[in-house]
Amino acid sequence: MFDRAILHLDLDAFFVSVECLHNPVLRGKPLIVGGQSGRGVVTCCSYEARRFGVRAAMPMRMALRLCPDAIVLRGDMDRYAEHSRIITQVIEEEAPLFEKASIDEFYLDLSGMDRYVGCWKWSGELREKLIRESGLPMSMALSINKLVSKIGAGEAKPNGSRLVETGREKSFIAPLSTAKIPSIGKETYRKLSFMGIRTIETLAKVPPLLLERQFGKHGQSLWKKANAIDDSPVTPYHDRQSMSTERTFQVDTIDVRALHDQLTGMTSRLAFDLRQAERLTSCVAVKIRYTDFNTYTRQRAIPHTASDSVLLRHVHELFDQLYERRQLVRLIGVRFSGLAPGNLQLNLFEHTEEERNLLLAMDKIRKRFGSGAIGRANGVFKKRRL
Repeated sequence: MFDRAILHLDLDAFFVSVECLHNPVLRGKPLIVGGQSGRGVVTCCSYEARRFGVRAAMPMRMALRLCPDAIVLRGDMDRYAEHSRIITQVIEEEAPLFEKASIDEFYLDLSGMDRYVGCWKWSGELREKLIRESGLPMSMALSINKLVSKIGAGEAKPNGSRLVETGREKSFIAPLSTAKIPSIGKETYRKLSFMGIRTIETLAKVPPLLLERQFGKHGQSLWKKANAIDDSPVTPYHDRQSMSTERTFQVDTIDVRALHDQLTGMTSRLAFDLRQAERLTSCVAVKIRYTDFNTYTRQRAIPHTASDSVLLRHVHELFDQLYERRQLVRLIGVRFSGLAPGNLQLNLFEHTEEERNLLLAMDKIRKRFGSGAIGRANGVFKKRRL
């Protein structure tokens, strides 16, 4: 019997699997979903493409050098969001408690279910039902915590399952590369490798104080993960439908340039919050309240995104369409709605590598110093729009 029982479900090569579901001719072929321009980025790739060394987040030009015969598709975020919704609905009907970690990953807390049904048996039946109703492959793993279950699902790919019995968590992850630990990126992995630490077993034996000296607060977290320690809870899923922000001016204004500057800052901060929540929006709205308290709103449906550049373009265009009265403005607001699970990587179908790196760098500064620590210059943005 499990003290805790955490199931991790991971849809395999989700975007590629959806494309193959709608076009079976693509099955078994090297397939890449991502930006089709030479400066685009790989968002997802088939296992056939991975055999050539292609990986997610790789520049498209490099991926095509490695696999010149690959089929490249731009991708359809709305279609992917719909298939994710189908999976979510089935899990919601069956699971006692679940967390939607991203558009294609789920954690389920099955603790206590062994009193009535076996957790492993129930998990297998749920996976079979999800595959049957969605037509999509998925991997799963069951253990006592989220960390080991996530690693286990990764090891079960493609389209497999793994049970990590209580007490065997450390021995299960010990021989694996440190790169398998969630949150260890390229820089951390490179630094660990330079220190001679390439396996999780070796990392687990390093004194926590040494790791803290090398990695700061993150060092303690690395040690815990290497020792399979994770008490993070499964956060109940709530399908948030919108997020918004408004600014009421102390003195009503007619300065259009200042209003555009405010909209740029508001939109950038809201887009950052969107990415932090791992959400994408499919509808943008701008609100204006004049000095006479008359209020007007205009909205626009857009493809799912969390990109600053895309959202800023729509927000400023909506404001220009809306602001026609030439009266003093008392309040302006921005709202994103039609939210769907997703993250920055999902928005790279048409973004360049430089845009992606810029956005990641800005988000890193915001995480450290606050959402208002850095922003886009409105003049620069408007120049790019022309």
